[in-house]
Amino acid sequence: MERKKKPGETLPIIAQLKVIEYSTINKRFGWWSAVVLLESYGRKQVCFYLWQKRGEQWKRKQKFAIHSQEDWELITDAVTKMIDVLT
Repeated sequence: MERKKKPGETLPIIAQLKVIEYSTINKRFGWWSAVVLLESYGRKQVCFYLWQKRGEQWKRKQKFAIHSQEDWELITDAVTKMIDVLT
């Protein structure tokens, strides 16, 4: 289920990184998580971001980048082996 983007909403990402597309995962209780397709110095990557609201500004707490299909396959294989314990 993709969360709706609010009109005029922009991600709190530094200007050197070009946001191509993003999907908000969660935005509540002062935390915002999103998956972002971006271009960094001519190279595309998919990143998972986590920001925390401080005052009126969002500050990045964590960023996890996926640089290749091979990386993604390693991640999904590892998660798939463990995900059943959550149900």
